[in-house]
Amino acid sequence: MHFADLGRIHLHYSDTGNPMGPTLVFANSLGTDLRLWNPILPLLPKSLRIIRYDKRGHGLSECPRPPYSMGALIQEAESLLEYLGIKECVFVGLSIGGMIAQGLAAKRFDLIRGIVLSNTGAKIGQPSMWDDRIKAVKNKGIDTLADSVMERWFSKKFRATKEVNLWRNMLIRQPDNGYMGCSAAISGTDLFTQTAVLRLPTLGIAGSEDGSTPPDLVRETIDLIPGSRFHLIRGAGHLPCVESPAEYSKVVTEFLTEIGHI
Repeated sequence: MHFADLGRIHLHYSDTGNPMGPTLVFANSLGTDLRLWNPILPLLPKSLRIIRYDKRGHGLSECPRPPYSMGALIQEAESLLEYLGIKECVFVGLSIGGMIAQGLAAKRFDLIRGIVLSNTGAKIGQPSMWDDRIKAVKNKGIDTLADSVMERWFSKKFRATKEVNLWRNMLIRQPDNGYMGCSAAISGTDLFTQTAVLRLPTLGIAGSEDGSTPPDLVRETIDLIPGSRFHLIRGAGHLPCVESPAEYSKVVTEFLTEIGHI
């Protein structure tokens, strides 16, 4: 267990794998913590240094009062990489983590060698939708959204298993303020202009059953970046690293191999 004192905030992070190896950084989705990536970790090359972290308001990181801005989330990811002395990493972001990846790549191309944009978009949803969710959490707590979130996150097949309860528990144990704050950050973000000027190796991953960021949204975002590649994981929802860890880790490893990062 590690905590980075970034001045304005303390972030919880994990630093595992080969400390001298090429670095892979993971940023997780709204309503999850860094354990989101546990299913794929044993399947990734042992030569990698693996950094995972809890963004503000999630997991064991500090939880300031909402609202949050995407700029703050991007700056904190940037500060964490500097704190750890990381350069030339590949940054994997899922959902809001993918928005952080896009913004960070546009801001600090010296830190980022490549990006994996998983189940994300340059813009996700409309402000009215996020306002409704924020109000629901403020009035009744995150539990009130849990069932609808599970429907968006996972395929019908996965929701029929007992394992879905583990992820529901992860969601409802995130701080209400953190969920509301990051929802506000997503609501106010449109990265089309920044993402369209990116010129770096990019892999897009989507799940065919994703009810939060459908494949067409992911592909639209990926297509903004020349030379990017897109991979659809069939039968998986918003968190394909959970539902299809073998395929997810395989396509990420192939991408890292192609760009010479392993």
